[in-house]
Amino acid sequence: MGFDGGVWQVRGGDEPVGEILVDEADFPWLSGHFTPGPGYAAVRDLFARELALLERDQDELWEEWEAAYDEIRRRVTLSSPDGSVAEFLLHIEGDRAWFRWSEEPFEE
Repeated sequence: MGFDGGVWQVRGGDEPVGEILVDEADFPWLSGHFTPGPGYAAVRDLFARELALLERDQDELWEEWEAAYDEIRRRVTLSSPDGSVAEFLLHIEGDRAWFRWSEEPFEE
């Protein structure tokens, strides 16, 4: 599958959270323009908190980051142009999103 120009869907249940138009692929990460959907308001603060914890990069915050990201994973799904993915790590900031994904669950 080619990645540039592909549109990935972020959903929260049945509601669209947003779309990512991939414009950069730096394996294993993809990134692109994020267009929020109607469901984004419900998860915007979760993504902001997750990214703030990640950027602080302090060992004592690792468990807080994991809890924040677990909540994101509980609330949203990610689909490639070919369908749902089993596992992903997604960050959203403003109109940019970057993520990695797998058809199989990530190893612990």
